[in-house]
Amino acid sequence: MAETLKKGSRVTGAARDKLAADLKKKYDSGASIRALAEDTGRSYGFVHRMLSESGVTLRGRGGATRGKKAPTA
Repeated sequence: MAETLKKGSRVTGAARDKLAADLKKKYDSGASIRALAEDTGRSYGFVHRMLSESGVTLRGRGGATRGKKAPTA
């Protein structure tokens, strides 16, 4: 996204639809929500909400998972 949006400005109508489509495409191709937030100049929460509204299946956080350890025999 070449242009960054003015922080705190409302994004409505066609501009919102276009932004949502751009974010969805980039997220689906592997970009993180934090990276998208930085690129657009918006908050993590804003980007998360836009992706959710777009029907994107959000990825898990990754990292180590907690659970039962497999028994070692």
